[in-house]
Order: sequence, then structure tokens, then C-alpha cells
Amino acid sequence: MTTLDERSRARHLLSGPVTLPVPRVRDVRPAAPARTRWQVGYRRRVLATDAVVVVAITAIVHLPLLDSLREAPGSGRSLLLSACVAVLWLVALLAGRAYDERLLGRGRTEYRRLVDATWRLFGLLAVAAFLGGVAEARAYLVVVAPVGLLGLVTARYAWRQWLHRLQLRREGWTTKVLAVASRAHAVLLIERLNAPIGHGYEVVGVCVPAGDMALGEEINGVPVLGDVSLAGEAAALVGADAVVVSGSDEITSEDVRRVGWDAERAGADFFLAAELADVAPRRAAVAPAPGMSLVHVAAPRFRSAKLVVKHVLDWCGAALLTVLGAPVMMLVALAVVLDDPGSPFYLQRRVGRDGRSFKMVKFRTMRQGADGQVVTLTDSNEAAGPLFKIRNDPRVTRLGRILRRFSIDELPQLFNVLAGQMSLVGPRPPLEREVLRYSSRMRRRLLVKPGLTGLWQVAGRSDLSWEESVRLDVFYAENWSLLDDALILMRTARAVVSGRGAY
Repeated sequence: MTTLDERSRARHLLSGPVTLPVPRVRDVRPAAPARTRWQVGYRRRVLATDAVVVVAITAIVHLPLLDSLREAPGSGRSLLLSACVAVLWLVALLAGRAYDERLLGRGRTEYRRLVDATWRLFGLLAVAAFLGGVAEARAYLVVVAPVGLLGLVTARYAWRQWLHRLQLRREGWTTKVLAVASRAHAVLLIERLNAPIGHGYEVVGVCVPAGDMALGEEINGVPVLGDVSLAGEAAALVGADAVVVSGSDEITSEDVRRVGWDAERAGADFFLAAELADVAPRRAAVAPAPGMSLVHVAAPRFRSAKLVVKHVLDWCGAALLTVLGAPVMMLVALAVVLDDPGSPFYLQRRVGRDGRSFKMVKFRTMRQGADGQVVTLTDSNEAAGPLFKIRNDPRVTRLGRILRRFSIDELPQLFNVLAGQMSLVGPRPPLEREVLRYSSRMRRRLLVKPGLTGLWQVAGRSDLSWEESVRLDVFYAENWSLLDDALILMRTARAVVSGRGAY
């Protein structure tokens, strides 16, 4: 693999009038698929951690507390069943491709495969237990399956946070990419793959159609290494782990086919960049057609049984959190009144699902009559679009700044969830004056209930631009899933503790 120093020397050489060698066909056999050191090492860490979690969780059924769920506590039969479940669980994860290096640390498919493999296994176990009359299986179905799945997802999430910190420092834990695209498409690829949240990709070189750019030029700091016909040689020069092709009028299907062959011979992964704006991968499927492949994008569903399950979980979760948080909310309400006399709550009309308005309740963080000062503070507005935000808003009380920083002021929104007006997870609840300025694209965020938290919360809150906030809300509305909701709730805890983007 090319080191950083070697790559630097290569870039220096390419800054002048250097011509890449004409590729020679030495061997038509493909090289072994690319597997970088970080992918292999990371996979071993994840696999070892999953094994520990599985063994530990299957062992908890032998605690005295769960004796009532087993027919023969502590028997050899029970121990043998635990060992079999642990082994079968790991086999199910392997068979379900839960350790695919291309997905580890990237996207939500990794978590989805964990869930699918686990529930398939325990579904079969439930059927086998029913047919075979195995009473001991109750403990595995009632305790081990949900607790184990939570443990596996939490462990993967922890490893992913560790990996992303290393990738941000570009210390060899990234997949080096050669981009093959026109100049306009290359700019987009570099911006997205080299972004801090680019899921560990790093564009290290670009090949463009002949005549699009001169050799030695750079696109967003990435050197142009040659034209499309030299993609294989360029990938070898910079030690690329993957070749990504973004189609355009200048790059024909024949060009794409040859680049794929070159990447195969070089042992690099080959990707086609399908620019499906804000479409979750699970909604896309490749359908065969004569002489081509068609990418079918399933339409989003806003009326389904899955949505009913979400509403039930929302109500149950909000009820539980309300009971647990009642003492905290009473203390906060008292503190708000002592800090600034008046009502501890602030009611504001917001727009919910299908454009229906409702009164959202929060703890009051501003002085009484703060709404009447909006006009005088218009020139101080720091937000784009129809939003109104001031980082150091003079209307916010001393206690209010603390409540906002840790999102404590939003706890009373649990009552809106119980009333069916909001969800635990969803788009940001907009003001009526904001909705009046919505375009047709923005109105799609109103197809689902607004949420107490959401992608906007975990991605930066008030630090987000208006366009990015809208994009995240629309993406969630069209692509939400129960698994995504669970992951957002986990990330919300971290966002609240850090206080990033809260003001």
C-alpha cells in the first residue's frame, strides 16, 4: 500500500508535465479484492466484541432471578442449550453478512443486518421450542433476544464512534478512492466523500474525460492523474482501495465497463455513484432489463402498519419517560418561576402532520413578553430562511440558557407525544410563519409527525444551515424506519450532553 510520503512524492511529480505510462495487459485474471489493513483489523475487533456480548448475554439466563422462566434451573440441558444458542447466534450473524468490510462503520445497513440475523434466529428458535416442547426457551425469547440485540447494537455504535474519531484525523483508517468523473461530478464526489461525515472515504486522485482538464491540475485539492483510459494505472499509482465512477455524457457505458475491468485487475473495489438524492439504500433495488440495469426506487409510504407500531411505541415511551421524569420536571418548573416570575410553561402554536396546527409546550426560557420583541431584534437574526435565531439572545434568562444547552426545556413536549400531536423522533416542529414560506419540497416534511428529537437534533441543531435542516427533515420523512428511530434516540443522548448547537 502506498504510504503518505510516497503519495506526496507522486503528487509532486504530477504537478509538472508528467505522462502516465500506457497500461499493458499483463494478466487478465483479477487480483484479490481490496481489503485495507484498517478494514481487516476493525472487522476482527467487532467480531471479538460481538462474541463477548453473545456469550455474556446467553449466560444471564442462568441467574437465579430468571429461574422461573426455566424448567430445570442449572441443569446440563440448560447449559447445553445456552452454548448452542451462542454458537448459532454468531453463525447467523456471519451468514447474514453482518461483518461485510464494506459496510462496517458505514450507514445503517450494518445495524439492519444485526437485527435481521438476530430475529431470524430467535424466530426459528421460537418455532422449534413450540414444536419440541422446550420450556427453557422462554428465557431466551423473553430476555436474551431483546437484551442481546441491544448489547450488539450498542457495541457496534461504540466501535463506530471510535473509528470515526480516527478517520477524522486521516491516520490511515480511511478507504482511499480514485474518482472517475467529469469535472462537475468530481467536485461533488470530493465534497461528499472527503467531508467529515463521509463514512471513512478519502478521494486521493481523479481521472477525467479527455480534454476536460489538464494533467497536474487539481480539483478541490485533489490531483488530476490522467484521462479515463488510465484509471487502472492511476489507481495503482496512488494506492487506491476503490474506484468510484460517476456517469456523465462524456463517460460512456463502454468507458465504465473498461474502468471496472481495470479496477478488478488492480484489486480495487469498483463502485458506481448513483446520484439518488436523499433516497435510503433500502428503497433502491436493481431490476434487470434488456442490455441494461434499472434502479427501482420504491415510493415512500406514509400510511402503513409500521406507522401504527411507531405510534404505539411513541405513546408507551412517552408515558414511561413522563413517569420517570416527573420529579425532574416539577423541580425545573419551580426553578423557572423563582428565576423569573410567571408561568413555568411556554405555549407556542406549531404545525404538525398534514398541516394541522397544535400548541407545543416547553419550559419557559425567556422573559415574559419576549415574543413582542421579535420585530426589534430582526436585524440581529443569525438564521437563514424563515428561521429566527440569535446565538446570544438577550431575551433568554440565566436559567433558560442552561435549560436550552441540555434540551431540558423540551421535556414537556412529552405531553404533546401523549396527545398524539408529536412523535419521539421526527422532523423539527415548524412555526406557522415558516410553513407559509415553504416550497413544495419543504412541505413534504409535514407528511409525518414532528418529533421531540430527530436528525436535525443529532446533526448539529441550531448550527445547521436552513437548507441542511430542511434536507434532513425531508430525508427522514421519506425514509424513516423503526431502527433509524432507535439509533437517533441513542445519538440524541450524546448530542444533549455535548450541548453542541444549542442556543
